[in-house]
Amino acid sequence: MDGILNINKPQGETSFSIVAKVKRLSGERRVGHAGTLDPAATGVLPICLGQGTRVVEFLVDTTKVYRAQIELGVATDTYDASGKIIQKGDPSGIGQAQLESALTSFCGLIQQTPPMYSAVKHHGKRLYQLARAGIEIERRSRLTRIHLVELVDWQPPVVTIEVVCGKGTYIRSLAHDLGQALGCGANLKGLTRLRCGLFDIKDAVSIPQLEYAFRYGYWQHLVHPIDTVLLHWTAMIVSDDTERTIKNGCPLVLGNGYFEQNLSALSSLESRCRAYTSDGCFLAVLRFNSEAGQWQPEKVFQHSYR
Repeated sequence: MDGILNINKPQGETSFSIVAKVKRLSGERRVGHAGTLDPAATGVLPICLGQGTRVVEFLVDTTKVYRAQIELGVATDTYDASGKIIQKGDPSGIGQAQLESALTSFCGLIQQTPPMYSAVKHHGKRLYQLARAGIEIERRSRLTRIHLVELVDWQPPVVTIEVVCGKGTYIRSLAHDLGQALGCGANLKGLTRLRCGLFDIKDAVSIPQLEYAFRYGYWQHLVHPIDTVLLHWTAMIVSDDTERTIKNGCPLVLGNGYFEQNLSALSSLESRCRAYTSDGCFLAVLRFNSEAGQWQPEKVFQHSYR
């Protein structure tokens, strides 16, 4: 089975443990997740199966939406509620207007420093491994984009926000940095991923629901097609001759037919597109090589029934 499961990860489970569970239930060897969620976090965790693992990179690149509860007045070494308290402050003087002003300052393209307790690698080791060994290193800040931060609820000292952001954004770092900006410290009290690309929590499947579907043999109906992730790209239907060219990994010379002429017109607008066979099977991701002026098969998907 090739495709993507939209899993609603429960609190306390790691992303890896969900992958292991899907492997065991499905018997599929190739299983991977698209974007780690901390054990304490809940919400949308896309799990890719079979050839679906080949589109993980495109899922990771998509926009994410989170709902976060942030406790003001307490900062921790992990930036969340599980860590050791390293700072206490008095948030009683902070009003909603000050809070909203501080949140606005985090919108746009910002510099963010990953927490020590994160999966970022340093000389081949995860930062959280170093942190657990009592080693702290200086981390490089990185650019990330936060499209929107909206104040949802304010019940002092806990503020609830919704964040729309790009890849590589650490909500724990956002919580910590908000506390520093307000001068009282803060930590992430709770986190739910509401959306990852096109996958929404309203349609996500819980682990008990998934196990039930496997037990009674209808789990395949929960699997989304591979190209679900790529629907924002233009789609092209190819002839049988062009299909063979793509399957052989050969670049497409533009202008030799209707399909190639359409690709030629598309070249100035998009760097990638979807290719389908004449009978509607998802065939490949094509990437435009601007230097050669050709569309190169980047990922070709095989179908056992063809």
